[in-house]
Amino acid sequence: MPPIDFEVRGEHITLDKLLKATGLAPSGGQAKAMIGAGAVKVDGQTELRKTCKLRAGQRVSCGGVEVRLSAAAT
Repeated sequence: MPPIDFEVRGEHITLDKLLKATGLAPSGGQAKAMIGAGAVKVDGQTELRKTCKLRAGQRVSCGGVEVRLSAAAT
């Protein structure tokens, strides 16, 4: 599957909200469960913090899909 490019509006987005916004998780509860189960990586490292703040330039992978974060155009 091709990577997903996601524009971060503002300074950051939390990991659980990113998973829901990209459609990788159908709900916030499911996103938190996926993170808690160790199924999500940020910049190649397993991330267990549900509200980890993500910024432009970072990469998130989950279920074989990579999300690349970039800054929103101003």
